[in-house]
Amino acid sequence: MPPLGTMSATPPGPDLDVVIIGAGISGIDAAYHLVTTRPEHRFAVLEAKPDIGGTWHTHRFPGIRSDSDLFTFGFGWKPWTGVPIATAQEILAYLNEAIDENDLRRHMRFDHSVERADWNSETSFWSLTVRRAGGTETLTCRFLWVCAGYYRHAAGYQPRWPGMRDYGGRIVHPQQWPDDLDHAGKRVVVIGSGATAATLIPALAETAAHVTMLQRSPTYYYPRPARDAFIDTLRALDLPATWEHEILRRKFLHEQRIVTRRSFEEPDALAADLIAMVRSCLGEDFDIATHFTPRYRPWRQRLAVVPDGDLFVAIRSGRASVVTDGIVRFTPGGLELATGEALEADIIVTATGLVLNVLGDISLRVDGAPVDVSQCWTHRGVMLSGVPNLAMVFGYLRSSWTLRADLVSAYVCRLLAHMAARPATSVVPLLRAGEIGMPARPWIDPENFNAGYILRGLDIMPKQGDRQPWVMTQDYFDDRETLPAADLEDGTLVYGQSAIRNGS
Repeated sequence: MPPLGTMSATPPGPDLDVVIIGAGISGIDAAYHLVTTRPEHRFAVLEAKPDIGGTWHTHRFPGIRSDSDLFTFGFGWKPWTGVPIATAQEILAYLNEAIDENDLRRHMRFDHSVERADWNSETSFWSLTVRRAGGTETLTCRFLWVCAGYYRHAAGYQPRWPGMRDYGGRIVHPQQWPDDLDHAGKRVVVIGSGATAATLIPALAETAAHVTMLQRSPTYYYPRPARDAFIDTLRALDLPATWEHEILRRKFLHEQRIVTRRSFEEPDALAADLIAMVRSCLGEDFDIATHFTPRYRPWRQRLAVVPDGDLFVAIRSGRASVVTDGIVRFTPGGLELATGEALEADIIVTATGLVLNVLGDISLRVDGAPVDVSQCWTHRGVMLSGVPNLAMVFGYLRSSWTLRADLVSAYVCRLLAHMAARPATSVVPLLRAGEIGMPARPWIDPENFNAGYILRGLDIMPKQGDRQPWVMTQDYFDDRETLPAADLEDGTLVYGQSAIRNGS
C-alpha cells in the first residue's frame, strides 16, 4: 500500500500524510522519528510561535533552566554533552543542533496556529483551520499528531487578590516576562515556591536590593551539585559519545526510580532526607520547620532541583529571604499578609503556575460533531476513544517529559506502518463490550500528584479506566516495556477504509 495520503484517484488526496502540531521538544522528536522510520510520509510541523523551542521559547525570565537532568530530558538519539541541569540558551542550542543535523527545519512552518480540526469519515481526512499572518488557510492531512504540550502558552495562572489595581509597583508573571523589566536595586517579592520561584530568586538576587519568596506553604527541594563527579570521571575515559550518554541516562533514570519508589514506600524517611539537605545548606539556626517542612508527601508535587543550592546561598547571604504567610490584599506599597505584616515591594512576581490545556486548545470535530475531550477515554495515554487518526503527547510528571514523548513517537510510527501494511486509511480506539461501564478514573490521580495546575485542569482532561489499554500509567519503566509490545490488533483499535477512495 502507498503511504497514507499519496493516492492519485479523484477526488485528490490530502495535502499531507501527517501534521505535527508544535515544534517544541515533543514535536522535534516526532519529526525525527518520521524522517528516520517513515521517510515516505509527507509531513509538516506547524508551530504557532515564530521559532522552535516550545517552553524554552515562551519562558524568558532570569535564570531560566531545566528542572530535569538533560541526559533524560534530552533525546535518546542525540547525546547531551553538557552539565545535568542546563540553561534555556543551552537547551535551545541543543534543539537547533538536533534539527539541523537531521534536516528537520525544512518540514517546519512557523507562525502557523491550528485553531480547528475537522475529521471526515468519508475521506478519512483531517481538515485543519490554520491561522497565519495573512489570515487563515485550510490544510488537510490523514493523521494528526498533537505535540503542543500541556499548558496554555499565551498566559499563566494569575490569581486575583483584592487591591491589585491599587498597587503602585509592577506585577509580572514569569510566563510573560517583560523585556524592559529592570529589577536592579529594587525590592522584589516572588509569590510562590515551586521550581520557577527556586530558579528565579537566585538570579534576581544578584542585582536586586532584596528578594523575598512569599509562600503559602513550603515545597520540597533537592539541592545537588551543578557538576557531577561521576560525569567528570566518565568523561575522562574518553568513551564514544553514545556510550557515555547511555551510561549517564541509565544513572539518572536509576536515581529517579529510587526517589519515586521511596516517595511511596518510605515517604517519611525520604522527607526527612530532603529536609536534612536543606538544613545543611541553611544551618541549624534557620527556621526549617516553618519555611521548609511541607505538609504533603514527597513527589505529590514536582521536586524542585536546586543546583549548588543556589536558592539557599542567596538566602544565607541575606540577599533573599522567605516568608510563609497568606495574602490578604495588595496595597499601594506592597502586600498585607494574614499575620498583619506589611511586605513592601517595588516589583511583585506571581510565580503561581500554569494553566493546563488539552490538544493545544484546538476545537475538535468528528463528522461535524464537537468532541468533548473530557468524555473520551485515553488509549494508552496516546489516542482518544472515538477520535480517528489522532495521537497526543503528554509526558511524565515525575520523570523527564521527553522519555514518554520518545516512546509515543516510536508507537505512533509503528501504528502508521501497521496501517500501511494492513492496509487501512483510518484507526479509531473504541471500547469493547466488556469494557463499557468500567470505572472512570481521572487523567492523573490527585491522591498521588496534587500540583495546583493539575487539580485546576483535571476536568478538561480525558478519563482513564482500570485496565489497559485504557490507562495513562505515568510510569516510564512500565511504558518502556508495554508500549513497544502493545498489540495493535487487540480489538480496541478499529481500522477502516475511506468511503471515497482517494488513495488507499
